[in-house]
Amino acid sequence: MSDTTATLRRKIDSAGDLQSVVRTMKTLAASSIGQYEASVRALADYSGTVELGLGACLRAPAPTAAVGTDEARPHVGVRSAVVFGSDQGLVGQFNERVADHAVATLAALPGETHIWAVGERVQARLVDAHMELAGAFAVPTSVKAITPLVGQILVESESRHGLDEESELYLLYNRPQSGSVYAPVSQRLLPLDAGWRRDLAARPWPTRSVPEIMGGRMAMLGALVHEYLFVSLFRACAESLASENASRLAAMQRADQNIDELLEKLNTAFQRVRQSGIDEELFDVVAGFEALAGRAHPTLSSETPRDASIPRHGPDRAPPWNAGSSRPTRRRRQPRGRPSSGIR
Repeated sequence: MSDTTATLRRKIDSAGDLQSVVRTMKTLAASSIGQYEASVRALADYSGTVELGLGACLRAPAPTAAVGTDEARPHVGVRSAVVFGSDQGLVGQFNERVADHAVATLAALPGETHIWAVGERVQARLVDAHMELAGAFAVPTSVKAITPLVGQILVESESRHGLDEESELYLLYNRPQSGSVYAPVSQRLLPLDAGWRRDLAARPWPTRSVPEIMGGRMAMLGALVHEYLFVSLFRACAESLASENASRLAAMQRADQNIDELLEKLNTAFQRVRQSGIDEELFDVVAGFEALAGRAHPTLSSETPRDASIPRHGPDRAPPWNAGSSRPTRRRRQPRGRPSSGIR
């Protein structure tokens, strides 16, 4: 059944409304990407300061046991993993990719892993993969909401499993590459990597002053490690949110192109149906005009002579003019006089 102009007009209006929503989401995604990338850049200075403090504490021997290292030590403690995903849809393969990467990475590790999911979508994907979850968190909707989320993750991890020398902590999230391209990555925060510790200890102090540790080396090292975890979690969450919005932006761009193609097809069909209706109306007008013209001037019968309106003159009736003359003879008019009274 072919569509009418009214049906096509409703479809065009609906597609136009949907395109307005898609373009609004594109604008929001583009602005969000800039905010999260700016927060990651702003975090670089603070992260550098924390690493300098860790390097100063790690230069001295012995206190590294407070946070644990990976030097010739088998896994005997609790392993925790935080997987960052999204709460909302329209992000393409964002959650599928990070969930598949998390399943493959954690399956290769021995022992049990307590998984914390950030985002309902990635939580559902992990459950479908038969991964046991220790808890779930909501995805922050702004840069300001990242700090409370990181605090909740740290408090929950310390209260349930602790962050001592026997603990392991992994982060799994999507990291932006270039443009709308992102890739899933994994990062181990605890125990501290031995090579990274040596690099921090060998890093020179930026000034000539010798750093002095206040309040005890062990306590300072624990506080700096806590700040290092905070910075790492904040960066992972911000980069995951930037990747999510980049994926949403790419999905909305594809949707915008599809809607443009759909609108072009609908407008073409609307013009074709509208022109067809105009042609039918014109044909009806022409047909009606021809029908009315035929009634007003009926066709002469073939039996009636074409000169039937001209009176025929028989032999008993002479024409009003002389037949031998080419010009009709005018009859003389009798003068009208006064009536005769009998008197001359």
